[in-house]
Amino acid sequence: MFDRKHLSYSSIAVCLLSLVGCKTASVDTQQPQSQTLSVSDLEVVDCLLPGQVKRLGTTTFVTQRRPTKTTAADCRIRGGEYVAFDRADYKTALKVWLPSAEAGDAEAQANVGEIYERGLNGEPNYEVAAFWYLKAAKQGDSRAQFNLGTLYEQGLGVPKSKLESLNWYRKAWGMKEDSLVFQSAANQEVNELRTALNKELNKKSRQINLLNKQITQLQAKASSASANAALKEELAELKSWVNKLESEKVEQKQEIDALPKFREPTPLEAEKLFAEQNTNTSDDSKYGKYYALIIGNQDYENLEDLDSPLNDAARAAEILKERYDFNVELLTNVNNLQIMQALNRLNEVLTENDNLLIFYAGHGSRIKNADWESGYWLPINADLPPNDTRWVSNESITRHLSRLKAKRVLVMADSCYAGLLSSAPGFVFAGAKANYSGAYLDFVLPKKSRLLLTSGGDQPVLDNFGKGHSVFARALLDQLANNTKIISGSELFLTIRDSVKVAANAVGVEQTPEFKAIKGAGHEAGSFFFVPRQSAQLSE
Repeated sequence: MFDRKHLSYSSIAVCLLSLVGCKTASVDTQQPQSQTLSVSDLEVVDCLLPGQVKRLGTTTFVTQRRPTKTTAADCRIRGGEYVAFDRADYKTALKVWLPSAEAGDAEAQANVGEIYERGLNGEPNYEVAAFWYLKAAKQGDSRAQFNLGTLYEQGLGVPKSKLESLNWYRKAWGMKEDSLVFQSAANQEVNELRTALNKELNKKSRQINLLNKQITQLQAKASSASANAALKEELAELKSWVNKLESEKVEQKQEIDALPKFREPTPLEAEKLFAEQNTNTSDDSKYGKYYALIIGNQDYENLEDLDSPLNDAARAAEILKERYDFNVELLTNVNNLQIMQALNRLNEVLTENDNLLIFYAGHGSRIKNADWESGYWLPINADLPPNDTRWVSNESITRHLSRLKAKRVLVMADSCYAGLLSSAPGFVFAGAKANYSGAYLDFVLPKKSRLLLTSGGDQPVLDNFGKGHSVFARALLDQLANNTKIISGSELFLTIRDSVKVAANAVGVEQTPEFKAIKGAGHEAGSFFFVPRQSAQLSE
């Protein structure tokens, strides 16, 4: 073991930046006590339940086995079958869901699509994923429609098309094609695409004009008796280049002409819901009850301690409880078993119209090789890399989110590599161009959401420089504490993103928060809303 006093000056300089989840200096500590409960019993697995025994007259028969997601312990109790030692291999999950998918079950088809998108052997097969998403999407499955939209937005397995992705997001929300919300967003997207194509068209026209001038000059030289073969070859190449550009111009002109043209929709009326207000609307039944699981890990057994997670977690708990009427469970300095137990308890509490926020502050890490990359939350009993036995994987968190009954779930993660919890892109309606209105709420509130707001992407993040908090937590919690209106998760993200970037850059660190859906956890293009009440002054 190294004593901290004997660290090199270069190591001390690096540690001054206090990057969350990247401090791996070991310290003397006793081994954690043996656990009496099995963490593996609390993992969510793909379980095949036995078929039902039914009678029809004098005939007794057994139905097909039924796939479901549940804990390993629950699967055993109910007589189900699951793979105990190979859960990282998606082939086993595919065997569970594929028969039902082939039989036409939309939920199973969406699950199969997600399995292929993640990759059977660490290598995603986006074409096959899109195939299964499309089957489920045509049956009206919102999750599949949203997932298909993300593939079109990124151009994975399907041609890249913002308009096509927008259309699938619209279907996931249940919007009609002529709705003002969709027409407004689609019209803006079309106009931006038309502008970009026209700009490229003009660029090609300028290139053709310049090339034609060179051709005219060369033709004069080539007409002389002394013109050599090289000059004539150069002239032929320029003419070929012009012909190619002319052909591309024709194709782009056809692409522009093929863009839909919308009649300008009537401007949406100002929506009072998102205006500044001081009334207490947190008991509005259409939003449901609010719950928060807040985890702050700071004092580690085998890793270097952090400085701010306990302050971050305590202030987050206060703000969410006092200003937004959350039912809060605050966990500090917890091990992997306690985290898994807390995630499982949520399933017993939450109902289908509830909201859940999970806030995690602490060490994070990742495992990366040539084929795949995965992120982890590190409990206080986590071992040093590469021993990941007690780490809590993103995959485990995602699977728990997928079985929760809650309508809307938002994960806020302030740790290194937190962005690895989701591979989804930032989707169209989540940006600054979104039009929030009563019509928007009518579409988005009934849909499930599984969203992620992180302090950074696939990189280390700061633990300090936030006046007792991390840079991210300071910006986030200040915004929530001072907010007086109903605010969506995407709006919250946009209000803090730049301030976090600027504060991190001031100390020489690149850190950019991310906001996106958590694919594979049941997301259906919904959103998450913070509904404040009249509140007293909160501490800073």
